[in-house]
Amino acid sequence: MLRTSSCILKLTRVVLSHKPCALFTLIFVFVALAYHKLYWGIGEDPKSSVPTSGLSAEMSCAHYVPSALNMAGGPSPSTGNVFFVETSEQTAPSYLFSCSVESAARTHPASRVVVLMKGLAKENVRLPKHWAFSLLSCFPNVEILPLDLKELFSGTPLKRWYLWPLRQWEPHFLPNLSDACRIVLMWKFGGIYLDTDFIVLKNLQNLTNALGIQDDHELNGAFLSFEAKHKFMELCMQDFVQNYNGWVWGHQGPELLTRVFKKWCSIRTIKSMSCKGVSALAQEVVYPIPWQDWEQLFEAVSALELQKLLKNTYAVHIWNKLSHGTKLEIPSQALLAQLYSQFCPATYAKMKQD
Repeated sequence: MLRTSSCILKLTRVVLSHKPCALFTLIFVFVALAYHKLYWGIGEDPKSSVPTSGLSAEMSCAHYVPSALNMAGGPSPSTGNVFFVETSEQTAPSYLFSCSVESAARTHPASRVVVLMKGLAKENVRLPKHWAFSLLSCFPNVEILPLDLKELFSGTPLKRWYLWPLRQWEPHFLPNLSDACRIVLMWKFGGIYLDTDFIVLKNLQNLTNALGIQDDHELNGAFLSFEAKHKFMELCMQDFVQNYNGWVWGHQGPELLTRVFKKWCSIRTIKSMSCKGVSALAQEVVYPIPWQDWEQLFEAVSALELQKLLKNTYAVHIWNKLSHGTKLEIPSQALLAQLYSQFCPATYAKMKQD
């Protein structure tokens, strides 16, 4: 500020000793400085300025977060983490991403909901300015953190796999990386893993050492729930490396889990069952809409039909790989629109606003 004052003083002397047109320059400088200070808040304590990213921080949090979660002391002691992982560099979450995390936070108020994102700089303490980060930060049990892949894979069979220099040039590198992250997270820390295209309807904590059946032939790893250091997850890590094939989509994901479960239970066909402490959940539990029928998500259903459809369902997988390009009318009676409205109302309000 001292340097600025000195410059203004010198400029004033020049104006008084030169042509009147220089007076216009001085006035312009003063106006520009005043505007700059007013707009950017120069001289204020930087700690006091909170980026709102399209949401009024205090008002929107008070409005969107339910009273059961909006506690002065934060969430109650953890009953196990709920993990989400973003392995790409993107830092602009979609509505579905936001809904997934919000629905998990609402249904698991006593758990840490941990969102790990590769695109976040480890040294940056502030999240990027984006409405989804502002909205999700309203939930006291949500943590959005950088994903350090070297640290995650350290001490596991997947460390050498990840460090191979040409790995990132494989055709299915990102899906395979996501598959690797989820099984390592389950083995190292335990808890629940969910893809970012799930809408959670009920608390999942009682589904322990479990994964879901997606169809008559395969299991799917979009939902996993395991205790830390579980032998099943250890076998998954070993199979990932020993039978690795980066050129076949799904070989390291659904096919891997299916291979390991068949060996684990000594069976040839997949069915809803529990053996040696690991459960294959019926399709309706977390995959009530088969991937072949994903378009049902965009069809209108009555409230009664919705209730009947989701009677025994804990979460709904939206199959974003197939459905992401389909337009969703908001508001509407479409199944997906009703799921947004009921289970992630803050995200739904933002969708209506936009």
